[in-house]
Amino acid sequence: MGNFSDNHQVWSLYGESCPEESIPIGRTKEQDILRAGSISKFGRKLNQIKMDSNTIEHEHSIGYVTGNYKGAKADINVWVPNVEIEGEFSLAQIWILSDPFGDDRNTIEAAKSRVSFTILNYFSQSCVVFPQLYGDNRPRLFIYWTADGYKNTGCYNLLCPGFVQTNKNVVIGGTITPTSTYNGGQFEITLLIWKDQDNGNWWFGYGTEIVGYWPSSLFTQFNDNAHAIQFGGEIVNSKSKGSHTSTQMGSGHFAEENYGKAAYFKYLQVVKSDNSFHPLSEDPKYIANKPNCYNIKGGSSKDWGKYFFYGGPGRNENCP
Repeated sequence: MGNFSDNHQVWSLYGESCPEESIPIGRTKEQDILRAGSISKFGRKLNQIKMDSNTIEHEHSIGYVTGNYKGAKADINVWVPNVEIEGEFSLAQIWILSDPFGDDRNTIEAAKSRVSFTILNYFSQSCVVFPQLYGDNRPRLFIYWTADGYKNTGCYNLLCPGFVQTNKNVVIGGTITPTSTYNGGQFEITLLIWKDQDNGNWWFGYGTEIVGYWPSSLFTQFNDNAHAIQFGGEIVNSKSKGSHTSTQMGSGHFAEENYGKAAYFKYLQVVKSDNSFHPLSEDPKYIANKPNCYNIKGGSSKDWGKYFFYGGPGRNENCP
């Protein structure tokens, strides 16, 4: 198993870095705007994600905990899931939420995706494959925030004022490499978010790099704590061919296939009132709203702490 907690993005493999007091920013091209349909839509989530079992277009397999938290951390297994059409995506991410089910929640997201994280006041970080946003099917590091449940505020990465990047080595929106293979090498990234007790800002870390922060002034419901943490995968099912999408989640294989075949999150941690990371002491609650398409299976071990396998192929004989 490999771990590239240090910055293993494609551009860094060639020794690229920015001068002091500058940051790397992905170039926005004309075709990026055209894919979004308009400048006002570029970088915004086109559909809300509601973390309940009645979601139609967004399908997810997640583990979650509720309580009073000031951050979260996890090691995320990196794959390259197939995304059927532009406009769909597949992501693995951590959500920090003010309210897991409210309509105006604050949210922070961070993720690895082949597309695309969520709070009413919320933010997230993740790994995503998202052809409509990036114009390709490569897994990328992304972040997202909203202060009103995706209605009017928030954006991906650095595409609007909000997140303040302080790191010159990490490209937000940059391609992640290497990636895992079925019955082959397994690779991970580490994502973390935590609240600065002195000023209320929410910081984002990628591996050993501290990347930047979301200012406390962005949010209306994060004055003290987040009230839910969610870990897991999400896809968009557009039913473009009149049936369920074949967009994959994770490795494209179900959780029961386990290590080397199914994607996983491991060493799930949260930040408590002492401002330190703590391994989860309780088992998360698990939700897979389309278990015949994508599922999830949790566990616990000395080496991995709380963990889960998740994912699936999408359309199949049991998921028409």
